[in-house]
Amino acid sequence: MRSKQAISAALEADRVRTEQALPLTASPVGPTLLETAPRSSFAYDFATVRVLMKRDLVRFFRQRSRVVGALVQPLIFWLVIGSGFSASFRIPGAEGVGYSQYFFPGIVLMVILFTSIFSTMSLIEDRHGGFMQAVLAAPGSRAALVVGKVLGGSSIALVQVAAILVLAPIAGFSVGSIAWVPLLACLVLTAIALTAMGFAVAWWLDSVQGYHAIMSVFLIPLWIVSGSMFPIAGGPSWLQLLMRFNPLTYAACGVRRALAGGTLSGSVGLAGSSMLLELSVISLAAAVALATAVRMCRRGA
Repeated sequence: MRSKQAISAALEADRVRTEQALPLTASPVGPTLLETAPRSSFAYDFATVRVLMKRDLVRFFRQRSRVVGALVQPLIFWLVIGSGFSASFRIPGAEGVGYSQYFFPGIVLMVILFTSIFSTMSLIEDRHGGFMQAVLAAPGSRAALVVGKVLGGSSIALVQVAAILVLAPIAGFSVGSIAWVPLLACLVLTAIALTAMGFAVAWWLDSVQGYHAIMSVFLIPLWIVSGSMFPIAGGPSWLQLLMRFNPLTYAACGVRRALAGGTLSGSVGLAGSSMLLELSVISLAAAVALATAVRMCRRGA
């Protein structure tokens, strides 16, 4: 109930500010009358995006167990699996790369993946709790609803990734040599793509259990065959072909390339790839995922 009142109050406050900002217009008897104009659809959409994004961020930081859990699980994966394979892991042509260093970009993607799953799962809870009905009744468009939820989930993912990147020097990456701009672009686009994909699935389903089952069967295998856990060149030909058609493969290569300073050996990453190609594929995946989420939302009207 408090969430419904919050979004209604925010929309009303924006309407009042808009009306107060309208100038006096000329009339037959002089500029003494205030002509109130209807509020633009963009203003309503912007207010919807802002409220939904802020709500997701506030909910995340108020749930301390969620903050800790989202960071501890990937760290356990990195420490345990990285330590277990460190003695036997060797990449021909990149002998100086240990498994903890190789696996670290995959852990970064895992943080984004888990965050996209948990942040969009709240969509089903909001629908059952009645909050989503209040949003749908507001003047904002369905596209604004999707963008607000996707930006909220993506922002949470980036906050968590920033905490993980503090450990980059421990993984063997020099902070001064990291290509920060391409890295940020890869992370933002990947977060948007995965969160929008999670939104589309959550909007289609009406069960949290069913959502977990589908995301576990679909998204986690995509992460496994993205080159996050093992080099692409080390797999059989059919697996290499599958990995080349996996958008997360280009996200993993992009993050790994940026952490390495912009250069990446073909034995470590995707042979024949480049940062431009990787960013292009991730951008296309994000655009397709957003368009799919908006279409699903409108069809559910």
